[in-house]
Amino acid sequence: MGSENAGTAPSERDELLEILREQRRFLRLTVRGLGDEQATTRTTASELTLAGLVKHVALTERGWIDIMLQRPSQGPERTEETWGDDFRLVGEETLAGVLALYEEVERDTEAAVAGLPDLDRAAPLPEAPWFPPNAAWSARRILLHLVRETAQHCGHADIIRESLDGSGTTEVMLDAVEWGDQVKNAW
Repeated sequence: MGSENAGTAPSERDELLEILREQRRFLRLTVRGLGDEQATTRTTASELTLAGLVKHVALTERGWIDIMLQRPSQGPERTEETWGDDFRLVGEETLAGVLALYEEVERDTEAAVAGLPDLDRAAPLPEAPWFPPNAAWSARRILLHLVRETAQHCGHADIIRESLDGSGTTEVMLDAVEWGDQVKNAW
């Protein structure tokens, strides 16, 4: 987004959200033009697929916004049997469905962050072996973590897409521009 006035820097909140939006767009571009079969094809030694990455990133973002707002989890309940389901399509799930979920999560994140008085608001982290006891993160750190998480998985997605059909995010983005699409809205 940024500021419309030259010489006026966007707020920290706006800059962090814009970087997160850019990473989301890159991930969406990586699956652009694919059907469910291609989006669920493994192309590397990893179990990761493009559709699974979109689903995982959407659910992860939703989970962190739940933590930031200190609200009950809006995501699916995890059990030992379903632990890896956020990395793959299950049941009747489709790429279009997980992309719609991702758009819903993005709107929720935008509204949640806009509603915060500032980014210093601390949220206690859930008990987990990877967090110190009684740890808390600021909304700022949660947003930075989401940028890192999304960017990391964009890199995975780029490798998977390149292995799938030779297209990388850069090529898909250039194709979107060449065909007159708005890169900001393309998926």
